[in-house]
Amino acid sequence: MPNGCPEVEARFAEMLTRVRASGLKLTPQRLAIARELAGDPTHPTAQELFERLRPAMPTMSFATVYNTLDALAAAGLCVSLSLAPGAARFDANMTPHNHAVCDRCGLVRDVPTGADGEPARDLAPSVNAAAPGFSVRAVEQIYRGLCEACAADEPTFAFARARAGKPR
Repeated sequence: MPNGCPEVEARFAEMLTRVRASGLKLTPQRLAIARELAGDPTHPTAQELFERLRPAMPTMSFATVYNTLDALAAAGLCVSLSLAPGAARFDANMTPHNHAVCDRCGLVRDVPTGADGEPARDLAPSVNAAAPGFSVRAVEQIYRGLCEACAADEPTFAFARARAGKPR
């Protein structure tokens, strides 16, 4: 099982169950892609997954990876995210959460939401005023900035951290 983490193992098991229920065959390629995605908190791109899996599966095509991710998204087992410039990233964490995105390297990490994870109902009037008839399904926040590694290389951030008494 991926990573030995109970949460990851549960996510992978749920993916397998729902892939089977959708009528898709569980090929070795699909199993490998689902396993890799379930255990990866970095929100990988299709290309990143392809490059990671290719050494073990040299006959697997990029199209197989992309089509499998598309099928997993259609089954509600992952989402395709456009959080930063570049290719879409795939997230297998289907619980409500937000994202922190590094403006320099594109690193994406999950940020937990409040206890209930429900959309803020008090926003409905302002959303309806801006987009009449729009029905809010989810509310997500994206925190943009620099990850620790990129901030350490950025003079402005390094200076601000030093003034705040935080080591580089």
